[in-house]
Amino acid sequence: MAEPASGNGENRGTKRRKRSRRANPDGTMTLIEHIYEFRRRLGFALLAVVIGGIFGFIWFSTRLGPVPSLGEIMKAPYCAIPADRRLNGAQGCQLLQTVPFEAFMIQIKVGVAAGAVVLAPAWLYQIWAFIAPGLYSKERKYALTFVSFASVLFASGAVLAYILFPHALQLLMGFGQGEFITALTADKYISFMLSLLVIFGISFELPLLVVMLNRVGVVKYVQLKKWRRGIVFALFVFAAFATPGSDPFSMLGLAAALTVLFEISIQMSRFHDRKKDQLRSEEGWDKLADDEAAPFDYTPSKVDDEPSTPTASGGRSSGTDDIT
Repeated sequence: MAEPASGNGENRGTKRRKRSRRANPDGTMTLIEHIYEFRRRLGFALLAVVIGGIFGFIWFSTRLGPVPSLGEIMKAPYCAIPADRRLNGAQGCQLLQTVPFEAFMIQIKVGVAAGAVVLAPAWLYQIWAFIAPGLYSKERKYALTFVSFASVLFASGAVLAYILFPHALQLLMGFGQGEFITALTADKYISFMLSLLVIFGISFELPLLVVMLNRVGVVKYVQLKKWRRGIVFALFVFAAFATPGSDPFSMLGLAAALTVLFEISIQMSRFHDRKKDQLRSEEGWDKLADDEAAPFDYTPSKVDDEPSTPTASGGRSSGTDDIT
């Protein structure tokens, strides 16, 4: 019985080697191999999210040295409201639980969200490892740059939302001071905060989208310059509808940040188009007639044309990474 098990193990090892870039530099797979590879990468990604959720669940009520607990971080904007305007404010700062297990479910929700952010490199790598074998070196470079900048912009938007949230909350809770007292339920408060963080994070991807569209030739700097006023107006309208509660602090903060980022993307598009026009002028492409073919090399490439480098064992390497 031990012999068939060994054979199965060899088969699995052979399949993994076939999926590697060194053994299979073209990155070709059958449909069933693609499905198996997708299942494997998805399993690892979900495992990373689960581990991150367990970490976030523990962090919710536990301080990590000088870092406050996740519950304290989420509760800080509510605690910034003056004590005389909070229910039982003199006795401390606590959110209201209205149904059984509400606090438990909120701790899971916030823990999973925080854990997914903390372990984002782990599950993002699984996504990257699934699509990278089918890309050339130049495509992998652009894709990796896109993912890196997208992560930084999303985190920047979430941080800005967290900074503006206490001011927005105090403003919204300031209406009817003599007739109302603030007693926020934990579920609605946490949902309101998370939605604001996600909206700001996704909105900050706008300049990256503009730059990528300019890189592939969909939009030009001349068009962006012509549409600048209309787009800025649309950004303010979007901010008014996107921010929960439509408070002026969140709306103006989001609109101003998007306007600055959009202007940066316009200037980057300007630099790119100027460099591209200069290259066309040097190569003489701008003098070609409309019915004349450009002097491109139309020979298709098979694999990444990278020089081979000696390996540690004295052999030669094809220059590709064993991503899978």
